[in-house]
Amino acid sequence: MSRIWVRLIKRHRIAVQDTMPCPRGGEKDALIELCREMDVPAPMWLPKNEREYEQFRQTSFTHDNFVESLGYDRMEIEFLDDTERSHKSGDPRNAFDSM
Repeated sequence: MSRIWVRLIKRHRIAVQDTMPCPRGGEKDALIELCREMDVPAPMWLPKNEREYEQFRQTSFTHDNFVESLGYDRMEIEFLDDTERSHKSGDPRNAFDSM
């Protein structure tokens, strides 16, 4: 299952957050629906957001992305794919050392 995770950030803390199931490619529609449920304006996707989302599967929207007032410092979205296998680091510094 894949989901989109939306976080509203105020003073460097998550003030409001929610997730919604969404297929790859349906992120914009899911974001609009979540914004409606959270009662916040939907952002405009600028070329910067498109590039970030394609490369990292996450992006953030600032006041420049909104026509209306947001009421928060920024909105962050991230695509979560629960079906992907997690990648473990081979770096020994990240290994769990039990005492």
